[in-house]
Amino acid sequence: MKRGLLIIDRGSREPEAHEELHLITEQAAKSGRYDYADCCFLEVLPPYIDDAMKKCLPKNLDTLTVVPYFLYQGKKIKAAVTEVMRYQKHTQTQIRVTKAMSNHMSMVELVDSRITDALKRNGFDDTPRNHIDVLIIGHGSKDINAQMSINYVVRHLEPSYRHVDRCFLEIEQPDIETGIRACQKRNPEILVIVFYFLHKGAHVKRDVNEDLMPALEAHPIKNVAITDHIGVDEKMVNLILARAGEVE
Repeated sequence: MKRGLLIIDRGSREPEAHEELHLITEQAAKSGRYDYADCCFLEVLPPYIDDAMKKCLPKNLDTLTVVPYFLYQGKKIKAAVTEVMRYQKHTQTQIRVTKAMSNHMSMVELVDSRITDALKRNGFDDTPRNHIDVLIIGHGSKDINAQMSINYVVRHLEPSYRHVDRCFLEIEQPDIETGIRACQKRNPEILVIVFYFLHKGAHVKRDVNEDLMPALEAHPIKNVAITDHIGVDEKMVNLILARAGEVE
């Protein structure tokens, strides 16, 4: 059986985001032993879904597993699925679409791994977890599935830390300034701030820090460690393959 893998990302103008997506695709293809693998974007910049489907379907694949590489099961995924499935009636390849990268313990483990790395990088790795506060910064959305995704991570991290909360870059409340102010009031021994973003796009490189740095100046906290974004990680590759395995 000839198997294919297509990973669909939202899209970004930042070259680092493109590099990360291609690397994730390569690693997932190798670990999952796919005969063919590619990635594309829903919007912003090509290659778009149409480009990728026209490229992969002539490969005479028996199956094509399509992975929406998003943090929650929202409207953009519905749009991507609708566009992908238009091709099913024109091909003998069986097209399967997975769930998003949400509501799965692998995401909790990924975030926890980023917290561990940040603590070690800042010399706080010997501090007991129940002395550490965590604030997760997400993008923000009106979609209830986005809230469920980040709340799932918060809920599963809560037993390990003194306090875990979340705030948002835009759209939702609490915003970043409100989130930092609430953390300061709890007087944390150490605060770890998590960048809950898949790629090193514009939000990670610029937008979050434009709100975060002034908030930390206005509401100073003695010990702060800031994580990397989710990025390329073996746990993420395993999550992609786990999602693929659910539909294959």
